[in-house]
Amino acid sequence: MARGAARRSLVRALAKGGIEPAQIDARVLLCAALGIDHADLVSNPDCPLGLGAALVASFAARRLKREPVSRIIGHRDFWRARFKIGPAVLDPRRATETLIEAVLDHVARSPRENWRILDLGTGSGAILCSLLQSLPGSFGAGVDISPGACVIARDNLAALGLARRGPIVCCDWTRALRGPFDVVVSNPPYVLRGEIARLAPEVRDHDPRLALDGGEDGLAAYREIIPASRDLLALGGLIALEVGAGQHEAVESLLTGEFSAPVKVRLDLDGCRRVVLACPGQ
Repeated sequence: MARGAARRSLVRALAKGGIEPAQIDARVLLCAALGIDHADLVSNPDCPLGLGAALVASFAARRLKREPVSRIIGHRDFWRARFKIGPAVLDPRRATETLIEAVLDHVARSPRENWRILDLGTGSGAILCSLLQSLPGSFGAGVDISPGACVIARDNLAALGLARRGPIVCCDWTRALRGPFDVVVSNPPYVLRGEIARLAPEVRDHDPRLALDGGEDGLAAYREIIPASRDLLALGGLIALEVGAGQHEAVESLLTGEFSAPVKVRLDLDGCRRVVLACPGQ
């Protein structure tokens, strides 16, 4: 089968399976399976699949079983880089880029070079890497309880040339840490335990439960992170937390109760209240 025919066939199969956007998924999967870029796919539609046919068929079957494209091809583009992902880490979401933007807006108001950043529940390291890339003089640390996640985070830091500026610590939240840090960030597990079974199969069946399960009310991680941050934040430091839909008020309350500091909320591109921020001591 030729590339163009394979693309049309895959689009039809994905659309019939209720998978959208079928056009984009088909293009990405074909390019990954054949080791070509989009321009090559478009400009050579009559080129036969050849030895790549078996991998194309395998990728198609996996996607039809609702495995995310990013997991099939093994990486996710986030912020300004490409990140390796695997079964041990959450697939980085576009909404989490709001957390990066919020931190960068904060540091832009206090120009300096040597920001000290702590990323709690680092997963793939996408947040930490993105901040270190955007703040060349900064230093950071990522923490995760999952050994598998720590391996992937270290691989991503190394691939981006950031390993010496961003060590990864395998521990439970802040147990093995000493401050101070100028910025504490986290995208913790915040899905209500009872809601996990109702998530889309791409999330429910492929993101690690450890990265999803926020306890009975979705707030368990915040109840650990926020009090622990008191001893880790530098004077005037920033704590920035991603939250799920409808959780901002509860997390605001936890922050104001711990720090007695003004709290701000930042919207993501879909208009959802996505990030809650506080600067104790300012």
